[in-house]
Amino acid sequence: MLEVRELVLRYGAIEALHGISLRVEAGQIVTLIGANGAGKTSALRAISGLERAAAGSIWLEGEEITRLAPHEIVRRGVIHVPEGRGIFANLTVRENLELGAWRRRDRAGIRSDFERVCGLFPRLAERIRQSAGTLSGGEQQMLAIGRGLMAAPRVLLLDEPSLGLSPILVAMIFEIIGTIHAAGTPILLVEQNARLALKAADQAFILETGRVVRSGPAAELAEDPAVAAAYLGAG
Repeated sequence: MLEVRELVLRYGAIEALHGISLRVEAGQIVTLIGANGAGKTSALRAISGLERAAAGSIWLEGEEITRLAPHEIVRRGVIHVPEGRGIFANLTVRENLELGAWRRRDRAGIRSDFERVCGLFPRLAERIRQSAGTLSGGEQQMLAIGRGLMAAPRVLLLDEPSLGLSPILVAMIFEIIGTIHAAGTPILLVEQNARLALKAADQAFILETGRVVRSGPAAELAEDPAVAAAYLGAG
């Protein structure tokens, strides 16, 4: 579905990504894990066109999308749910969700996906006319993911979906990510909670200072003592 080949990203004189390569196959959850500053968010921003790659290439189902503008990448179905949620605080929950479908013209499909999102996130359905800025942090994260689903993604990029949430809400968000995955949407997941990310994912890539230093089946990496010592902590 999605392939990144030897991607280089620079912020001025600083090289944030040093030729990383990764793949997301159809039906997979692939996770990027690593310390703060490892380049995980930079990778997602490059894939979605928010940052321009200095070298390398990005491919979606055999079509190169490296130089496309962000809105053109969205049109092709690469949907980015950013770190920090990025909701429109002054708009209602319904209006935020409707904005997720801005590129679509299939009214029946939009209606069906709206009902699906409300089913996945009953709290949003209860607050459908409420201003998004009055939602709790967990509800805002639900809204950000729901808005992404309204775009009918071919690939969903999730950046730190558990950030700042209570353990109960984190568990709820990851359960919903599993449901989205089970419905067939491939997901590229960036997540500080490496233990949860590896448990949810099929494949994993470990980034250190802008380089992929390990990759493989997520379950195998979760059992690797070196990975556990570096990223999983106690418990």
